[in-house]
Amino acid sequence: MKRLLTFLLALPLPASALAATPMVPSEVFRVPVSMLVDLGSGEVLVARRSDVSFLPASVTKVMTAYVAFEEIGAGRLPLNRTFVVPPEISREWFAKGTSMYLKPGQPVTTDALLHGIMTASANDASMVLAHGYAGTVETWSLMMNDAARRLGMTHSHYNTPNGWMDEGQTFVSARDLVRLADAMTMRYPRLYKHFSGQKRYRWQDISMRSHDPTVGVVPGADGIKTGYTREAGYNFLGSAERNGRRLVMVLAGARTHTERDAAAKALLEWGFTQWRSYPLFAEGATVARARVQDGSTTTVPLVANRALYATVPRYSKARVSMTLHYKGPLVAPVQKGSQVAEVEVKVDGVESSRIPLYAAQDVPVAGLLARMRNGLLNIF
Repeated sequence: MKRLLTFLLALPLPASALAATPMVPSEVFRVPVSMLVDLGSGEVLVARRSDVSFLPASVTKVMTAYVAFEEIGAGRLPLNRTFVVPPEISREWFAKGTSMYLKPGQPVTTDALLHGIMTASANDASMVLAHGYAGTVETWSLMMNDAARRLGMTHSHYNTPNGWMDEGQTFVSARDLVRLADAMTMRYPRLYKHFSGQKRYRWQDISMRSHDPTVGVVPGADGIKTGYTREAGYNFLGSAERNGRRLVMVLAGARTHTERDAAAKALLEWGFTQWRSYPLFAEGATVARARVQDGSTTTVPLVANRALYATVPRYSKARVSMTLHYKGPLVAPVQKGSQVAEVEVKVDGVESSRIPLYAAQDVPVAGLLARMRNGLLNIF
């Protein structure tokens, strides 16, 4: 029978003073939904209505970009692929909301469409990409929902590539959007940097600008996407990186863009200045080892896909514990890069977090004699 194996590591953190968890900026409480997560530790620093579904408006386009990133990463969607704008999409979406003003029969590349989507929030670009790649908008929406399922986005559903009003059929939650942002920034950093965090983009004679309230204002801010409709209010999925720390923030349902923008700036600054990182493991370092049954070796090293650290209040003493979780022993064969465990990081006074761990090497099935030997070793 498989069983849960754990280990604990207590790390006393020195500090000059005792203090409570830092007080959340007052601007944040004017926005109905808010969340701030430090991706390196997985710790949730702020969570208000984080699992309540809401209308994302143009934040929907982040999933459209992510699906495109997956296809690009798999080699199925070249950045220089040319799409021809269908007349029916141009008729419906030309100058409808934010637009690239795409004309019937006009050629446009994947690269240009994604810049239009991520920088300008172009509704027509989202539709051209979805229809041109998947054949129909409905098929593209199925791809979006499949990606959401694989990312564990349990409170989200997509019905449209661009977030246009659809009677509530498209909805997300803050925690789900953090999962999406984590995957986008960690799995596709080159594409993320290329398409996110750009203040302006010019395509042919069309000059487009971003509505991101933090890029160029908050040091380290590099995206990701704003959204607004009358029904949804003002939303923002934002991220920033400083000194190796990446924070992801969600704000939703703000009454005005002024309230959303003030909360976004205050929350990111608070996350960087009132919290600090305590290094645990460098990227690629062995975090732990998991036992393996019937393998060529009896254990396999476990690594994270990022540097691991604990996020602790800057001016307080804290205590960190780490717990390894996996159902074990693992059964050979074990494939290198497969997620086989999680490490739970717990800081006093902060919600615990879990970071995935991956097998650092292949462990093939051992021969009969080796299995017998390993079985004896496991007994003793």
